[in-house]
Amino acid sequence: MNKAKRLEIFERLSEAIPNPETELNYSTPFELLIAVILSAQATDKGVNIATDKLFPIANTPEAIYALGEEGLKEYIKTIGLFNTKGANIIKTCKMLIDLHHSEIPDDRKALEALPGVGRKTANVVLNTAFGHPTMAVDTHIFRVSNRTKLAPGKNVLEVEMKLLKNIPKEYLIPAHHLLILHGRYTCTARKPHCGACCIYDLCEFKEKTE
Repeated sequence: MNKAKRLEIFERLSEAIPNPETELNYSTPFELLIAVILSAQATDKGVNIATDKLFPIANTPEAIYALGEEGLKEYIKTIGLFNTKGANIIKTCKMLIDLHHSEIPDDRKALEALPGVGRKTANVVLNTAFGHPTMAVDTHIFRVSNRTKLAPGKNVLEVEMKLLKNIPKEYLIPAHHLLILHGRYTCTARKPHCGACCIYDLCEFKEKTE
């Protein structure tokens, strides 16, 4: 795929999705971090149901740490892997209090040192909370990148590196959410809505279906 086609793809996606942003509910970088940790192997809708109850009660490292694992689990027990996620969140809150003055670090290495925070979660926080040109490759972005041939790769890291290289500079920050939302609602896994796709004629998917 050439440079001109990649630019056209993001110009059209930006027109179709004028306000690309996460569908997780949050109001602070800390709330975003907790929501993203909870979102692993879970839907944003399911996470929002839990955090809409949790955050009015506890939305700081100190407040969630004070709940303890058992107290926290009462709010997140509807989310998959809640036992592991609850334990990691409590440990993360403790580290934020002890090492970062209860602030979310604007730094990849420090973020990835937090329990339950891997490269993808760190990329989401860096991009969404701090405006870094990072690319968190989830299942939607992985699928869209390979299907369109925008950034084909065998694993998420390969796709991430190709996207950072291939995406036009002016779209590096919004590209994360543009691709997620396009994959979530148009370029879906089983039956992509090719007939409603704004980049249909630019896509290099060989098995296009109307």
